[in-house]
Amino acid sequence: MTTRHIIKTAIVVACTVGFTACSLNEDLGSNLNQEQADSLIKASQLLGTAYDNLQNAYQDFSQTWGMCEISTDEAVGPTRGGDWDDNGVWRALHQHQWTPDHAHIQNTFSALLLEQFSATNVLNFHPTPRQEAEARFLRAFSMYAVIDLYGQVPYREPGENLLKPPKVFKTADGLDFIISELNAILPNLPDRVTAKDAFVASKDAARFLLMKIYLNKGAFLNRKAPTFDAADMQKVITLADELTASGYTITTNYFDNFAKDNDAKSKENIFTQQNGPGISNIRNGNNVYCRWMCTLHYSQNPSGWNGFTTLSDFYDSFEATDTRRGGDYPGVTNVSGLKVGFLIGQQYNQNGEKILDRSKRPLIFTREVELRATGDQVEMSGIRVVKYPPDMGSSGSEATNDFVFFRYADALLMKAEALIRTGNAPAALLIVNDLRVKRGATPLLTMDLTKMLAERGRELYWEGWRRQDLIRFGKYLDAWQLKSASDPKYLLFPIPTSDLAVNPNLVQNPGY
Repeated sequence: MTTRHIIKTAIVVACTVGFTACSLNEDLGSNLNQEQADSLIKASQLLGTAYDNLQNAYQDFSQTWGMCEISTDEAVGPTRGGDWDDNGVWRALHQHQWTPDHAHIQNTFSALLLEQFSATNVLNFHPTPRQEAEARFLRAFSMYAVIDLYGQVPYREPGENLLKPPKVFKTADGLDFIISELNAILPNLPDRVTAKDAFVASKDAARFLLMKIYLNKGAFLNRKAPTFDAADMQKVITLADELTASGYTITTNYFDNFAKDNDAKSKENIFTQQNGPGISNIRNGNNVYCRWMCTLHYSQNPSGWNGFTTLSDFYDSFEATDTRRGGDYPGVTNVSGLKVGFLIGQQYNQNGEKILDRSKRPLIFTREVELRATGDQVEMSGIRVVKYPPDMGSSGSEATNDFVFFRYADALLMKAEALIRTGNAPAALLIVNDLRVKRGATPLLTMDLTKMLAERGRELYWEGWRRQDLIRFGKYLDAWQLKSASDPKYLLFPIPTSDLAVNPNLVQNPGY
């Protein structure tokens, strides 16, 4: 890649589809030499951009999160009268009826490739060994997500000519590359220091991502009939033990992991994205506040967008004593009346007074939910979810809740699953019951894969892992509320039509 192309790359960072065949305006370039380029562009600044670009792909509810949750039995996006129709994109996700032209599928592909592009660009500007390791981790993380969702991922070496389409890794080669990258950079990534540092890529973040890869490898390679290699499962177990040795423990209050001060309160968070004044509000797109805005009603405090809900079958999988189901939260309930977790029934303000909807009727969230809500159900249909206790002192986009990517409880459940898949269900039962007791749930008497999937749902709901879990357990194509059994082609999302047009190395996934 010439110096002139490097400068254009730094200027035209917004070329998302352009990752597959960047079309750059020659007039933007200047004939600078390498020394001049290095004096203008610093690796530290580009690394900051790579961290920032995680936001659109993950914190925006319409991208990775929507694809991985609305398409499952945990979440649904009903059309409410004239609201939330959006040309049927949410219904298509939940019912597994999407096409290669689905807007959110296309936007997610572009956002993840932009993240990969931003991370790769750091490597062109003489990063320190640590900066290089962090950038390569971020690149590996985005590549992993693309393989998970689309089964193939475009890839460029640092310095490649952006006018040429990148090569494409198929699943097996892509996973091998990511594993080699994570192992190579581990020595140069920082150790975990405190929860305050969770927003920086660390050795533990790399270990956690390796766990995800080894646990899911057999499912990624054969989504219709996943297999689980004993050696891969042992790597999951070993990596989990290394995370335990780093000092993580289960946080006493489940919702502290997602609160406005989760960087101080959480004992579990391994990798997060930092949010708050001067940080999140300088990025494009929504930040963490959309986690509660997309579900809360207009009349509540905070005033939301009256959108997504969970499904009653999923809600019913929780015991009444399970603290993960929710309840009062200090700094929120006493200020606005809003509870956290699952919101069902009559809603109240901080004075104990009934909240009314826009038609002055009592605001009662119902178990029933429809894909097309009409009449009274436009306002009230569906059990709402508040996983992140709102930052009541912020003005929305400046909320200080750090966004959670990786959490220790997930690592423990991955270890338990790997134990089951290697014939050691009794050891898995001990891990799961220890977690359940801490969450106020009754200990289980036995452990098997069905119970394992259910426990992962209860612990990790609305954190973006459900689609992957359902595929790994062979349940993603099943019928559930508001969805009939679906075609195997939906185990992968389609490559967007626009990207196929600009990169001949991409191949459309079967059935689309």
